[in-house]
Amino acid sequence: MNRIDLNCDLGESFGAYKIGRDEEVVKYISSANVGCGFHAGDPCVMEHTVRLAKQNGVSVGAHPGFPDLLGFGRRKMDVKPEEAKAYMKYQIGALNAFCVSNGVKLVHVKPHGALYNMAGKDEKLAGALAEAVYEVDPGLIFLGLSGSKMLEAARAVGLTCASEVFADRAYNADGSLVARGTPGAVIHDVNECVRRIIGMVKDHTVTAITGEQIHLEPQSICVHGDTAEAVEFVRNIRESLAGEGIEIANLAAVCAGK
Repeated sequence: MNRIDLNCDLGESFGAYKIGRDEEVVKYISSANVGCGFHAGDPCVMEHTVRLAKQNGVSVGAHPGFPDLLGFGRRKMDVKPEEAKAYMKYQIGALNAFCVSNGVKLVHVKPHGALYNMAGKDEKLAGALAEAVYEVDPGLIFLGLSGSKMLEAARAVGLTCASEVFADRAYNADGSLVARGTPGAVIHDVNECVRRIIGMVKDHTVTAITGEQIHLEPQSICVHGDTAEAVEFVRNIRESLAGEGIEIANLAAVCAGK
């Protein structure tokens, strides 16, 4: 692979609470996953983030999550698939309003946090999320964890999908992400992060937290925007991939093979 998307979660501040260093991170990424107000973000933050992405030539995607501001969308919720489907439509529509009003095309949708992790393994939930995206706009790209039920569901309904890998998260042997709170779940060392990403992109493998080699199909690399190391991570990943002859391109270009 000589081209890959580099994405980061942006727009996760809320009211008076500042989360992440969006103005610095956005300089190095090709796609932004913008919080839609349920797990993080608010209308003013959404507007600002869409404009920030536009100013920096960064592709915009919706980052819908569970309605859980206190838990940052990282706590599991017992919801029916049809409820999750409605949550998705509501949030995609909200962000798209800011995109339309600012002359920006909404390119992709990536579920957030617990919703993302649950849908990675739950076929019915994954199907509901994929249907929500398709029913809002079948031209949207569904961004999901490599090898997950989300990608299977997206293909089943006729969506273009993109396979995502994580720079700053450890993997279980089944290809899922190690639960936050588990020692070693989040990677904070930039050199380790870069080494793992180069292996994922060039060899399509990563070592699980238990030592097994996992096969991955990377089309997009995610760095979480709320970590202290986010700016250092995206800058070093971009520079290291360039040194390997791998170009950073937005998600639409990667999926189109351009």
